[in-house]
Amino acid sequence: MPTATVPPVPHYTPAPPTQEELEWADLPVIDLAEARTPEGRAALAPQVRDAMRTKGFLYVVNHGLAGAQTERIFDIADVPFAHVPEDEKKRYANDIKKTGSYRGYKLRQYWHIENGVRDQVENYNLHRSIYGLQEHPRALQPLLPDIRAFAEHNHYNVLNPLLRLLALGMELPEETFVNIHGFDAKGETYVRFMKYYPRTPEEEALTNSVWLKGHTDFGTLTLLYSQPVASLQILTPSGRWQYVRHLPGAVVVNAGDSMEFLTGGFYKATIHRVVQPPADQRGHTRLGAFYFAMADDDVRLKPVAGSPALERAGVVRRFEDETAPTMEQWRRARTSAYGQSELKKRDDKVEEEVINGVVVQHYN
Repeated sequence: MPTATVPPVPHYTPAPPTQEELEWADLPVIDLAEARTPEGRAALAPQVRDAMRTKGFLYVVNHGLAGAQTERIFDIADVPFAHVPEDEKKRYANDIKKTGSYRGYKLRQYWHIENGVRDQVENYNLHRSIYGLQEHPRALQPLLPDIRAFAEHNHYNVLNPLLRLLALGMELPEETFVNIHGFDAKGETYVRFMKYYPRTPEEEALTNSVWLKGHTDFGTLTLLYSQPVASLQILTPSGRWQYVRHLPGAVVVNAGDSMEFLTGGFYKATIHRVVQPPADQRGHTRLGAFYFAMADDDVRLKPVAGSPALERAGVVRRFEDETAPTMEQWRRARTSAYGQSELKKRDDKVEEEVINGVVVQHYN
């Protein structure tokens, strides 16, 4: 992150941590500082492998971003929502369904949740290059150097070490996945700032208090900076929803569809959702800072070759190799469809749609 004088930014005050007793997910904590040596990576790789084969979620700590830097990122994350006028937001809103891209704003009430209720979530998405491929609102422009440094930090100091550990967990060369996640390659890995707003009691009743339906992410890895509002839940193998606990300074990591496809099912994309916070946090907004990683656009999403671990576990193919979509095809299809397509109810909990021949499930 920048060490020179930086422009001031209004402070965002998050909700205090909940004091309610919730059912928390037991997620492993990975110390990335240990990944700096071959011996450390060899020790961490089985831990990361097991986490991503079972829970699909983990925390990373000691990733190199200090507490004050993380606090500043959350202050910056609030700028596109609290300090940009509504008419300017509309000018930078993307036609998501048409373009298959989230660059720019996803405004509130774009996604349908349930029973006619639409979302109360704003997103602002920046291509990781930050400069050149999109324009940004005036209030964000002085902060672009900070955001570019944040993107680089996530890519080189968090994403790449995790990709190496995931490769080692499959007994593959360390750079197998790093080589298909080029920072300067053509692709859509992006920084996302995301703000959830409280809803009315009527909306909560109509949606069973679900703010974002259970889903898998469509990229390879998602990096979410831990924040205190208890709303994120993961679906366990036993079918129970468990909360992800706030761990100050940690990054919450989960695998997405593309990682599951590339590893022949070895690593799992886990269903997760966002629900109304507990009573002592209601009335607060929920602000998020993310790095959504995807493989390079031209990568075909078929299982990697040469993994003894995958051969032992057995390959699970979602496509035939010759018809597997590229990363670009998959991300555009998932982006265009999300929250806009007609879903077919499988039962009272699960709805489905078919994208590129794959059944995509949503849990309400």
